[in-house]
Amino acid sequence: TLEVLKVSPIPADIITLGAEGLRNIWHDAKLRGRGYSRANDIVSYAKTSVGLTDGTAAGKEAVRWFAEQIIKLNEQLAVIETELHKKCMEIPYAENILEINGVGENILAGILAEMGDISRFDDVKEIQKLSGMGLVACSSGKHKGKTKISHRGRKRLRYWLFQAAKSAVSHAHEFKQLHVYYTTRVNNPLKKMQSLIVIACKILRVIYTILKTGTTYDPKKMLKDIKHPVNVTSKAAA
Repeated sequence: TLEVLKVSPIPADIITLGAEGLRNIWHDAKLRGRGYSRANDIVSYAKTSVGLTDGTAAGKEAVRWFAEQIIKLNEQLAVIETELHKKCMEIPYAENILEINGVGENILAGILAEMGDISRFDDVKEIQKLSGMGLVACSSGKHKGKTKISHRGRKRLRYWLFQAAKSAVSHAHEFKQLHVYYTTRVNNPLKKMQSLIVIACKILRVIYTILKTGTTYDPKKMLKDIKHPVNVTSKAAA
């Protein structure tokens, strides 16, 4: 709030306020977190501070100005996020895509904005190529190199798909399992970056399928790529 802006984080002011004064400000501003338990530490640090004492008036004014700008930007961001939520809900089957843990409205909006009208694509591979995640062989003459993604296409689409992969691996159990499998399997284990690219393409296929057919998201289907090792003893016994 603007009332908080009247207080400046200058060490001398913090010492004057004391731990209880800091807690009162946080309470009035409805701030939560570790601050309440750290108030005494903050005052202690202020007492041993060797910061400059000259020009504090200008410093306070600068802090106040920056704080005002942050508050204004947060208010504008809240308006944008509200509009973004409304637009996302206008997209057919968007709620099905948002069932993927880690793929939120910001990521979904970014992917769809860069992808455009889904009806103009006959196959998901066309979108993969558009994103620059299509596979190409790095070869020259008689030399045959490794297969890599092309990086040709819409950089922002590739960015949002990669963000979706990272977020899904962090928050969705099924994608976390896939990531572990891809990077630790015995045959052809992938590096972490390669695994994330594969998962990004998988998420793209899921989004494409949902938008095309209206199907619901099924986490169990994500685990079909995991090939569990056959128990040789059990197989022989059978």
